[in-house]
Amino acid sequence: MEQPLADRIRPQTLDEVVGQRHLLAPGALLRRFIDGGSNANMIFYGPSGVGKTTVANIIAQRTKRPLYRLNATNASTQDIRDIMADIGTIVAPNGVLLYLDEIQYFNKRQQQSLLEFMENGKITLIASTTENPYFCVFNALLSRSTVFEFKALTAADVAPAVERGLAILAGESHLPLRWEEGVVDYIASACGGDVRKALNALEFLYEAAEVREGALTITLADAQSATQRSAMRYDREGDNHYDLLSALQKSIRGSDPDAAVHYLAKLLVAGDLLSPCRRLLVIAAEDIGLAYPMAIPIVKACVDSALQIGLPEARLPLADAAILLATAPKSNTGYNAIIAAMQDVERGRTGDVPRHLQNVHADSAGSGPHEGYKYPHVFPRRWVAQQYLPDAVKDAVYYEYGDNKTEQAAKRYWDEIKGLD
Repeated sequence: MEQPLADRIRPQTLDEVVGQRHLLAPGALLRRFIDGGSNANMIFYGPSGVGKTTVANIIAQRTKRPLYRLNATNASTQDIRDIMADIGTIVAPNGVLLYLDEIQYFNKRQQQSLLEFMENGKITLIASTTENPYFCVFNALLSRSTVFEFKALTAADVAPAVERGLAILAGESHLPLRWEEGVVDYIASACGGDVRKALNALEFLYEAAEVREGALTITLADAQSATQRSAMRYDREGDNHYDLLSALQKSIRGSDPDAAVHYLAKLLVAGDLLSPCRRLLVIAAEDIGLAYPMAIPIVKACVDSALQIGLPEARLPLADAAILLATAPKSNTGYNAIIAAMQDVERGRTGDVPRHLQNVHADSAGSGPHEGYKYPHVFPRRWVAQQYLPDAVKDAVYYEYGDNKTEQAAKRYWDEIKGLD
């Protein structure tokens, strides 16, 4: 069976690798390390199709150790034991180089099984992951490895790989191969920074190309059809999902409606309706809060409408909600107050409810209902000074008025009543 195009044109030298100049440019740290021929445990972290496996292959070519490959999605502890059994034999007298792809799918026990051989230098581990290794890789393994982050590629990075693929396909074709203007740029920009995805799309277009005037022709229309949704890099269980939600909230918190709508659009184009609905509700309470309390019921109404009508029309009320929140005054005083109060409770800084606030009828001492409690409604302006907090925290202050119009109006009102102004 013929290899996929992405494998046939896989770079054999570091100079052929597209992108990752921060790691692989002459003089860059990883480049100097690889050129020096040293061995060290490394973890490559970044999105798919950006060169992690390619760089690992190039490193393997420069080592004198046999290369073993495992993919954690289907490898087992027995596979690791089989590799260990070769160490010290004629097959691997000086140890092995293990390339472990998608290490995030190995559980803690499987990762721990590598430690002994990493400690004594019998295994040089190169692991790759699309998830943040500081969350998915066991700490003891992390401490014995150097993490290198591979970044998503730009269209300008991907275009040379597409052109190289076209050159190879043209050389293999039984007919002349032509492609319309704009095909290379469109594929490069529509692949979401994933070279493998771009080359797979290109190979598909080549196989489906029509013969026009004696030549196989890849049209721009076909390229647009084949890659119409591939520009989105999204995994609801992966880091990118939470990155988008984080960017949405931080853009709204930073009062940037354009960025807020952009990140909302990325979530919706990926078909995720529930996550942005939940996050917008959180933002209304956490970041707008008491500066504009009506934001909470308004956003709730927008979310209810979105969930009722579904995509694609759900984009309309959600866009309104995102823009409303981004342009609304901001306050996190409610958020700060409940966090501070919960920290006191969790640390044991609390106590019994004051006697005059308890829901009692009478006790053994004969105290009557609400004895000592001052009923605010019978006092002027319906307020009277009395202790509400437990004795242990009676002087605690959890809520500080925000500097927005709504909260400052409330502050002036209560300062006047309490005689604080």
